[in-house]
Amino acid sequence: VLVTIIFATLILLACGANPAGAFGNIISGAFGSASKWGDIAVVMVPLTLCSAGMLVTFAAGLINIGVEGQIVAGALASTWLVQAVDVPKAVGLPLTLIAGAVGGALMGVLIGALRTWGRVNEIFGGLGMNFVMVALTNYLIFGPWKPPDGATMSGTEPFPDWAWMPTIGNSRACWVAIGLALAALVAVYFLLRDTHWGLRLKAIGRNPVASARLGVNTHQEIILSFVVCGVMAGIAGSLQTTAVYHRLIPQISGGYGYMSQLVVLLSGLQAPAIPAIVFFFGAVQVGSPRLELRMGLDSSLGGILQASMVLFFILMRGWRQRWAARQEHHG
Repeated sequence: VLVTIIFATLILLACGANPAGAFGNIISGAFGSASKWGDIAVVMVPLTLCSAGMLVTFAAGLINIGVEGQIVAGALASTWLVQAVDVPKAVGLPLTLIAGAVGGALMGVLIGALRTWGRVNEIFGGLGMNFVMVALTNYLIFGPWKPPDGATMSGTEPFPDWAWMPTIGNSRACWVAIGLALAALVAVYFLLRDTHWGLRLKAIGRNPVASARLGVNTHQEIILSFVVCGVMAGIAGSLQTTAVYHRLIPQISGGYGYMSQLVVLLSGLQAPAIPAIVFFFGAVQVGSPRLELRMGLDSSLGGILQASMVLFFILMRGWRQRWAARQEHHG
């Protein structure tokens, strides 16, 4: 944390900005009002859901870059359902979540199949599908799903009232979304710690060849891990449409799929560390725009702060491991 603050301070000084003022604006921009706390919760929900799913794929030794596309797939599936049916809110909202989960799961199956049977590395397969899903979203918004008065970057027509998730007070935060995110994280924690399936995933992550020789169906478990991650990412995409934007927009994923990988790396693949890290990321995400409003600095400095935190954490952990190994060798 200290090295990250020093690094960010040097960048701000190089830009001719006052570091104390910049950090102060990020903090006040994130926590200056009750609505800002709600905005932080809005960021935390998809980050927590995607991070929980990525813990599963990371346990199996898989780098699921395609989680971004799985978010989009969930959003597309939920939007299709909203446009296809007209049902009461009590029935419709659970259906949108199910549709999102199915959309994300199908994308997970596709990436898993490319990995196991097509021998396509999950990084390249997932990244390719991300671009496909973004292109499909733009096609639908500017084509079949465009509003009656013409297509715009604002997205589709607003969803009907039955497809709007309930919010907390006047904030944008949704108690259903927060509950689902926490439930997903707790479920993954116990899934990886206390189940035979979690043990099999960890065995595959350590040594897939030895796991296969001991009777573990590695192809099946790998695809299943992508499916579980896809379900959680798909629910995140569904909530982006029904709880946040109330429509489908071109950048519906918000980059949360990529950001969740930073969260998981920073957590050291430990579920209990996820909430604190996503809170930090959410606060920086919400507070950074004030840098541009108050100081004329680009709000992307917040992203630099997030990424540098992960970078220096990994570097320091590697240095500690090398130091420990050297001490053991000399001992």
